[in-house]
Amino acid sequence: MFRSLVPWRERSHVPTGGRFSELMKQMEEETEDLIERFYGGREGWLTGTPSFSPTVDFVETEDQFEVTVDLPGLKPEDVNVELKNGDLWISGKRDEEKKEEGETCHRLERHHGEFRRVLRLPSTIREEGIDANFADGVLKVTVPKTEEARPKHIEVKA
Repeated sequence: MFRSLVPWRERSHVPTGGRFSELMKQMEEETEDLIERFYGGREGWLTGTPSFSPTVDFVETEDQFEVTVDLPGLKPEDVNVELKNGDLWISGKRDEEKKEEGETCHRLERHHGEFRRVLRLPSTIREEGIDANFADGVLKVTVPKTEEARPKHIEVKA
C-alpha cells in the first residue's frame, strides 16, 4: 500500500523482506485501524458517512478486566457478546428510526447499522467467570483473572 506512494525512480532503493516488510505490514494494519475507527470501515470512508461504532472503555483491576460499552437506545436482545480465540467480540445492530410523514429533518447525526468491536484479552483470564450486564444503555462485561495473574502481596520484614 505505502509502496505506491514512493516515486517510481526511488522504488529500487526500498528494501524488501526481513524487518522492513514487517514494519510495512504493521503500518498498513494501523492505517486500516485508523480508517475503521474514524470512518467506520471502508464503506464509510468511500461514502463519507461514518457508521455506528460504540465507544468502549477497557479497564484492568487487580481481580478482573472490565469492559464498558455505551449503547444508548439498544435493548439487551440487540447485543451479542462472545469469546472467540481469546478475543472478546461485542456486536449488534441499531436500527434506523422511521421518519414520520410530513417531518423535515434538518440534521441527522445519530448513526445506525451493525457494529462489531473486538478486544484482545490476555491469556490470564478465567473463561467460565465472564459476566455481561446491560442496564440503561450501558453494557458492562467483567472478565475475571486467574489466580496466577493476580498480584501477590509480599510482606517486607525488618
